[in-house]
Amino acid sequence: MARAILAASLFSTTLGLPLQAAESAQTQAQALDFNIPAQALADALDQFSAQSGLQVIYDANQLAGRSSPGVKGRMSPTQALQALTAGSSARLSQPNASSFVIDLPMELGSALQLDAMSISGKAPGSTTEGTGLYTTYSSSSSTRLNLTPQETPQSLTVMTRQRLDDQRLTNLSDALEATPGVIVVRDGLGAETDSYYSRGFVIQNYEIDGVPTVTRMDNYTQSMAMYDRIEIVRGASGLISGMGNPSATINLIRKRPTAEGQASVTGSAGTWDRYGTGFDVSGPLTESGNVRGRLVADYKTEGAWVDRYKLESQLLYGITEFDLSEDTLLTMGFSYQRTDVDSPLRTGLPTRFSTGERSNLKRSINMAPDWSYNDHEQTSYFASVEQQLGNGWSGKIEYSHSENKFDEVFGFLMGELQPDGSGLSQLPVRFSGTPRQDNLDLYLTGPFSLFGREHELIGGVTLSKYNENVPSWGGWRYDYNATPGASVENIFDWDGKQPKPDWTISGKSSMEETQYAAYLTSRLHLTDDLNLILGSRVIDWKRDTEDRPYGGEKTEVNRKETGVFIPYAGVVYDLDETWALYASYTKIFNPQASWVTDENNKPLDPMQGVGYELGVKGSHFDGKLNSSLALFKLEQDNLAIWVHDNVYDAKQDTTSKGLEMELNGELAEGWQASAGYTYTLTTDNQDERIATVYPRHSLKTFTSYRLPGMLDKVTVGGGVNWQSKVGTDLHSFDQGSYALVNLMARYNISENLSATVNLNNVFDREYYSMASSYGNYGAPRNLMTTFKYDF
Repeated sequence: MARAILAASLFSTTLGLPLQAAESAQTQAQALDFNIPAQALADALDQFSAQSGLQVIYDANQLAGRSSPGVKGRMSPTQALQALTAGSSARLSQPNASSFVIDLPMELGSALQLDAMSISGKAPGSTTEGTGLYTTYSSSSSTRLNLTPQETPQSLTVMTRQRLDDQRLTNLSDALEATPGVIVVRDGLGAETDSYYSRGFVIQNYEIDGVPTVTRMDNYTQSMAMYDRIEIVRGASGLISGMGNPSATINLIRKRPTAEGQASVTGSAGTWDRYGTGFDVSGPLTESGNVRGRLVADYKTEGAWVDRYKLESQLLYGITEFDLSEDTLLTMGFSYQRTDVDSPLRTGLPTRFSTGERSNLKRSINMAPDWSYNDHEQTSYFASVEQQLGNGWSGKIEYSHSENKFDEVFGFLMGELQPDGSGLSQLPVRFSGTPRQDNLDLYLTGPFSLFGREHELIGGVTLSKYNENVPSWGGWRYDYNATPGASVENIFDWDGKQPKPDWTISGKSSMEETQYAAYLTSRLHLTDDLNLILGSRVIDWKRDTEDRPYGGEKTEVNRKETGVFIPYAGVVYDLDETWALYASYTKIFNPQASWVTDENNKPLDPMQGVGYELGVKGSHFDGKLNSSLALFKLEQDNLAIWVHDNVYDAKQDTTSKGLEMELNGELAEGWQASAGYTYTLTTDNQDERIATVYPRHSLKTFTSYRLPGMLDKVTVGGGVNWQSKVGTDLHSFDQGSYALVNLMARYNISENLSATVNLNNVFDREYYSMASSYGNYGAPRNLMTTFKYDF
């Protein structure tokens, strides 16, 4: 029944959005020239009415003492009003085509109020679409409380919609490569081998709209076309996500329907026969605007710098919102994404000859057999109800179901490369299955009074179940590897032609993982300048795995943890309106992945430890620019260090410590910037450095500037990504420091049409994205041109 309702709502979205967008384009979304200086908010709104000819209705008492940053440029009336009211938590509505209503809710201390139709995943001021900023005004990813970046007692980076568009970051790996404090290691290309690291450890916590999801759902393939932003909280965040992984949490926030009709189409073309197109249509589906919808589609086909590689990707995303009453919002949606890759690289190329000399192979060599492929089909459904309960209290319940059908056939390159090009062979493997995940998330939040002050409280439960039943295709095919057909005669002229292995199902395996968690968090306003955040999460976790080889003995591994208690404490002290000091503490508890075992094939014990963070944050220019400096230390036991195959060693008394500096937002009118420096050192109990695949030092910058005066149709930008020396052990093979320079330029051809050019790796730096005995080259210099038309 639920699926039938969902299908009907999406059908109405598909039919109604283009008509509604076309109808409202002339009266509501027509771009106008605005020039309103910074001043009192009420005066700024009056100037808006004079320049647009539209009526603005507001309560003068609510706006008393409020200021506006002003706005200048050509944009729609809605975009101008959003800019004028930025940072004020104002609610904007449009009862008809010629008027707007501004409502400014009362504040609780310095905390942002919850929007009537938006509670968690879309905190007030958090939506980045249309702001043009490289930062956000608020986030709930750290504690689920809606806090400004300055009020959040952890390191927070937000990759906004503008940043994603400016750099054309179309998938999660690309976006994280541009994120300060995160290192992306690509062990292959198109083969499910991307890993993300922060603070010396691999990232395992993922969320979509604040609801946890598992890594097995292939988050790295996620298209950015359906998301408003990515919020990355560094450090342990087991208070609301997973089990307390010490590295970071990645929260993907979906696009939501807009109150005003809008539509856009895009087309792109670039180096290596990369082409793409898509559309994004959004707006009200009824005259009153109480039903809103959005439909996003994206298609791309891509080659790469390596021979014979081809990727094809399709995305369709739909979401509909229903205002069931003034206090009740129903949201329903779905997403479908299919990715097919031919000749994916499961591993890189040998970095040395058997003689010890560096191989320096051509970047275009592809050692994937012509029979290899990697096909994925992801489907998700979600529904939620948000309810305003009165007296500032609200609640939300959300259910989501995700499936990830995959079929992967790889050739794993092995052997020692001889100077004449011989010595290598292919080890085939096949994986397939359809993992499924169900999530139920429920919470209540609101203010309460204690000792004469107003405070905030949020409490909830999260239920998650993941299961997979997959066939076994014989594991790694060493029998094939032993045949003459598996041999690569000469790497220098190999064309991928090789006898195709015969695949026969030899057994089945299954895994079921469940997690039940309850959490409670409060933000206590101890004084006007001092806020204390206290929280805890209690978790029951269970994982059952079973292998059933045909003709063999069944094996089972059952693990569970009950009543795991994860405390959290954070304190923020406001030095003045601009600067604040903060500190936080949390516990680390994270079960190992199912394939992580010791020499006796027994699972390693869960990772445990504590995390500390201390820093200073700044909020500048009415929240349009945010800065931070953080010192962190993580102490951890049972850290899994790879030995060989699926064998890992559990390191004890490991320590990761470092420093992070970051700046994001608007430096001046038309000038956006992001810069972040990270220092990380991870050591064992002998004070020896471990996790050397992660650099000690990294610097990531990007900036864009809209030229003034007669050149205001032109925006230029660029940035540098630099990292220090890395290597699997820094002895057998290492890679020195390197820097990549990226540039962009955008030209507004007309009021509706723009063209953007991105030039990446400008100086064509040759480097490995994974530095080991086998290394995968990073992308050479490449160009991409994108055209966008806004209706």
